[in-house]
Amino acid sequence: MVEPLEYRPVRMGDMRAEVRTAEDGTHYVRSQEELAAYPRTMTDRLAHWALSDPDRVFLADRGQSGAWRRLSYGEAYARVRSLAQVLIDAGLSAEHPLLILSGNEIEHALLGYAAMLAGVPHAPLSPAYSLVSKDFGKLRHIVSLLEPGMVYASDGDRFGAAIAATIDPATPLVVRCNPPAGRAVRLFDDLVDTVPTAAVRAANAEVTPDTIAKFLFTSGSTGMPKAVITTQRMLTCNQEMIRTALAFLADEPPVLVDWMPWNHVAGGSHNLGIALYNGGSFYIDDGLATPEGMKRTVRNLSEIAPTIYFNVPKGYEFLVGHLSADAMLRDNFFSRLKVMQYAGASLAQHVWDGLDTAARNATGQRIRIITGYGSTETAPFAFTTTWTVDRAGLVGLPAAGMEIKLVPNEEKLELRLRGPNVTPGYWKQADKTAEAFDEEGYYKIGDALKFADPDDLGKGFVFDGRMTEDFKLATGTWVNAGGVRIGAIGAGAPLLRDLVLTGLDRNFIGALIFPDFEVCRQLAGLDASASGDAIVAHPMVRAAFQERFDALAAKATGSAGHIARAVVLAAPPSIDAGEITDKGSINQRAVIAGRAQAFADLYAEPAPGHVLTFARKA
Repeated sequence: MVEPLEYRPVRMGDMRAEVRTAEDGTHYVRSQEELAAYPRTMTDRLAHWALSDPDRVFLADRGQSGAWRRLSYGEAYARVRSLAQVLIDAGLSAEHPLLILSGNEIEHALLGYAAMLAGVPHAPLSPAYSLVSKDFGKLRHIVSLLEPGMVYASDGDRFGAAIAATIDPATPLVVRCNPPAGRAVRLFDDLVDTVPTAAVRAANAEVTPDTIAKFLFTSGSTGMPKAVITTQRMLTCNQEMIRTALAFLADEPPVLVDWMPWNHVAGGSHNLGIALYNGGSFYIDDGLATPEGMKRTVRNLSEIAPTIYFNVPKGYEFLVGHLSADAMLRDNFFSRLKVMQYAGASLAQHVWDGLDTAARNATGQRIRIITGYGSTETAPFAFTTTWTVDRAGLVGLPAAGMEIKLVPNEEKLELRLRGPNVTPGYWKQADKTAEAFDEEGYYKIGDALKFADPDDLGKGFVFDGRMTEDFKLATGTWVNAGGVRIGAIGAGAPLLRDLVLTGLDRNFIGALIFPDFEVCRQLAGLDASASGDAIVAHPMVRAAFQERFDALAAKATGSAGHIARAVVLAAPPSIDAGEITDKGSINQRAVIAGRAQAFADLYAEPAPGHVLTFARKA
């Protein structure tokens, strides 16, 4: 694939695909790239690197002193074997897996791979279920569903309340530090001294590509989290799919500096998996996509230069400011970077331009920015661009080994997927599993795609919104909620985090906006103690939203794309109320139901004073 010389050279795969259209208008699309052989398990890769390059750094994190703790492949494999013996001795199984209550840390990774080596599943849970939730409802549901045979908590104090409320005292408990009083507990550091026996080798010999590697929890628009079954095949074939597309990963061991949480498929399966599969080094970033969290990320990126970098659009937005102001950070960050990737939302143009300018200033070249698409149920890699993205919403072409079909549904093409990376279903929820697949065995992901160019399949596909989010106005006009939402988030950046569109059977589109409280607080010049009500009511904040959404309204060509009114919400989404899922995405129905007064205010006549109104040009 030939790219303009101004881009830093990088070897990418060929994403050729072919399409067949049935008489009913259904499009069947499959990759023309053959999926190469992939290993039996992810721990086979760990064993491989431990033998071939035992001294290379595999994992690193910030210890309590703030210095990097580094663990080589040889050291990691030895500890994983010891921990696997502990899990075998405890009698863990698919019916009684390992439950992990922890953020990203070396111990978390080692226990996860130990479970894989022993052939038992592990379930890394969102720390928010334990540390943010007040009623522990989701955690209690998960414990009931999984019936864990052992629980690991990184910090007995931090997770103590959640453990006391949800975990049977008879369940074995392991902690890294601060063991809670009043119950039997073992320290992680004591477990790694366990001498592995022949039982470890025997247990691992029984592991097949269809053995469950882990349960990852995902929430739909309603209900409690579902346990997505993730097999060894899903993980290993998905990594081979990634390497087929991002061919440069096979040329040299990658280096990642990454904060994405491992209870999410992007962080724990995709990103961490890239390092292990390709013999790379994974530096655990203790930062976050927040102003304060980005300070820690900047420290880490100033010390460790990545070869491939992943972040969410908000994270890139915060990073751009630091890259512009800090030449040493900028030069180190781009020194050996091949590719930047984002997913989850569109990248605002000013962020794109800022990254491009910083790369040019640091290297005299441009660094490729790509994007992709997938879900927990697809392990997650399913689509990617191997070319530089030039428009919002582009998802690229299907990965090697993938087949998709696009089914006409209302005015859209509903996406369905089939391949070795697709989950066999949801744990102990046969009804949900049956609902998720069609008669041909394709997974119904619930999204819509459209051809980027109907005359040129090679240009890939564009995300066309969630099938369930679209709605009709009272006039009968269909609203493409996904497209309108992407445009609105781009127009409102950096003032907002997310928004929910309203308008079903109403005369116009409204928006319930979740602001970025820190950005808005700084704009208003308020101190850190300012309440959400004070921030959203501040004249400068209201004026900033008014200006951006007035400009958006001026571009609207009809009611289907015109956000006419908005309420800026004074409280963030609630995990206990189901307004935000375990993946951090907004639950539209729950927000509308839980913010009934704000919703009513949007459509009150006349509009209350706190409601922002945006007129469309005639």
